Amino acid sequence: MSDGGLSSFQRRLRALPQAVVQAAGPALVAAADDIADIMRGLAPVDEGDMRTSIAVTGPGELTPAYSQPGGEALVGPTQAAITVGNTNVRYPHLVEYGTTHAPAQPFFWPGFRFGRTKALAKIKRGIGKAVRGSKK
Repeated sequence: MSDGGLSSFQRRLRALPQAVVQAAGPALVAAADDIADIMRGLAPVDEGDMRTSIAVTGPGELTPAYSQPGGEALVGPTQAAITVGNTNVRYPHLVEYGTTHAPAQPFFWPGFRFGRTKALAKIKRGIGKAVRGSKK
């Protein structure tokens, strides 16, 4: 007896979350790369170790040791992380927030705020494409 396609629909719904999570990864990383490029452009130097230490870490990977904000951490399956700093560059937070001897020269959070809207749109398009592509 036919169920009118209900079992097929239920099977697609069960498979959808994992398929979407896997397909959303490239969109997350691409959006994070866009924001990281903005941050590099806002960095208070034209070249150097701090600017090149701005890194994007994809789902399931470890962020660089001593990176800001938060240091080494495992990125979740539905996340991408943008960090600045590494084992050789341990001072980005001092540049971002300033010290008693040097004024703040923010670049990380302004870059994030500037690129957030476009990044969210890119991620939503990627997820939408994954959902449409998972219909079989």
